[in-house]
Amino acid sequence: MWLYRERLNYYEKLRRSLYEIMRDSLELRLMKISLIDSFNNYLKNDVEYSFVDKSELRPKSKKMEKESELFNTFIVIFCEGSIDPSLKNYIRFFPENKVIKKNLDDLANFTLNRRFYNNIKYFDNQPFLDFIEELTTIDYALLIQQDPSIKKKNRYALTHFHVKIDWPISDAAEDLGKYLRYIQNNLYENGDQYARIVQNKLFEYYGCHYSVGGRRTAALIASQLLKRLAVISTIYISSSESRTMVKYSERGLSKFFLIQLTNDQIKALASKEKMDIEKFKNSYLFPGKGYYVGVSEAVYDYTEYSKPPENGKLRKLRPAYNWLRVVDEFLHPRPDSIHLRPINYSWVYSTE
Repeated sequence: MWLYRERLNYYEKLRRSLYEIMRDSLELRLMKISLIDSFNNYLKNDVEYSFVDKSELRPKSKKMEKESELFNTFIVIFCEGSIDPSLKNYIRFFPENKVIKKNLDDLANFTLNRRFYNNIKYFDNQPFLDFIEELTTIDYALLIQQDPSIKKKNRYALTHFHVKIDWPISDAAEDLGKYLRYIQNNLYENGDQYARIVQNKLFEYYGCHYSVGGRRTAALIASQLLKRLAVISTIYISSSESRTMVKYSERGLSKFFLIQLTNDQIKALASKEKMDIEKFKNSYLFPGKGYYVGVSEAVYDYTEYSKPPENGKLRKLRPAYNWLRVVDEFLHPRPDSIHLRPINYSWVYSTE
């Protein structure tokens, strides 16, 4: 289990500070790749963009859209430390998928490998985020972690690509069920029906319906597995099926998505922020064909039914009770307006 900052020594605190700064930079780029670039793909191909319905962002939603090649998809795993080799049976990273030129040469339709040099894979190198963007087009997951070959320096690198997540759903559900004290020894101790409900609740815990596709399943399973480490980790998953970018971190769950704003909504927000309408558009919004869109984030928190009981005793699972709730929402500024803060904008439960 990862440690809170207060439990870290001085050097571990420095590492966490560095990690959080780098995560902010990575998140900004991934938001662009997942949402803004995907939206522009639809515009360029003259295809109508399917905006996320409010109901899809509420707990236990089942509604999903068809996959589209125009939406950029990826899984990026960013670990504060180095992933223990004992987890290689479940998060599969080996010499064959290590980020070196020899392995990149085997990738089809990947042009950056021709000008590849070893330092480009390090986070502190200027072209690093461009390198990440280029590699998000491949299948499976990318792994960014502390370089295990450097012991006395906190240096992060994209160490592996084509990282497969291969931990059984039943094992992940059992792990979560024990943590929340709904089971004591194993997943099937209360029968098959109870085990099935626990597995369904695993998906709800991570903001998904249990019928979601393989990419989102892999991401949530990886998030549950990495909780075994003494360091924090963050997983970003961009899904064409949901038209969202989801973040799993030590702070819980967030979903990023595009919203279409009416002229009246834009005027109201600009007035609230005491900004000129055109300045507001240029700072927070992106133009579509006759309309504007913005990047919104919904932040979720866990209810009492998805937190360990204070008394530590076993308890009965109640499937009807929600495990998640929306606790905050933001409208993010454009990537070229980083001097501005996100603004509060409640949308998921609004009647507009």
